Amino acid sequence: MAIFRDRIAGTLSEKITSPFWEIAKPQKNQHCLDIGCGVSFLIYPWRDWGALFYGQEISTVAKDALNIRGPQLNSKLFKGVTLAPGHQLQYEANQFDLAIATGWSCYYPISYWKLVLKEVKRVVKPGGDFVFDVLIPDAELAEDWAILETYLGTEVFLETLENWETIIKETGAKILKRQPGTLFQLYKIRF
Repeated sequence: MAIFRDRIAGTLSEKITSPFWEIAKPQKNQHCLDIGCGVSFLIYPWRDWGALFYGQEISTVAKDALNIRGPQLNSKLFKGVTLAPGHQLQYEANQFDLAIATGWSCYYPISYWKLVLKEVKRVVKPGGDFVFDVLIPDAELAEDWAILETYLGTEVFLETLENWETIIKETGAKILKRQPGTLFQLYKIRF
């Protein structure tokens, strides 16, 4: 499979990365929550954006790495990373101006994402935005990528964009913007 050669060559990541900042660039002094953040604070220009970074992650390795290195990079902007799943956000209601969740929606069934959306709605301020990506199931590389991920040990759920948009609307959110990529489509929504 060509996608396997892309992975080995290191060119696959550019096809699967969703540039959330293109449709919702974090602004100076905004309180931003990155759900499933990985090492986001270390690789994206949070310092340039001047936004306050809060993270939530299920990997203890990523959480620990960020909590050690983040304050060294910028102790004013880095507000810490908690260890918890996306459907159990460890924050107060109406705390964030912007929430982000990229790179992991396809690893969970859409029924789980109904719970995530409910939690995000709770923690985002009225008028705040949520940006997340979903796998485009009919994208040229989608099926091969899903097979590769399964081979590597992670099941991928191929859900239609119509079903995603249905659950978005069921939460009372409005889709403000869509941005398709090679494999993933970004959504910017507001509750």
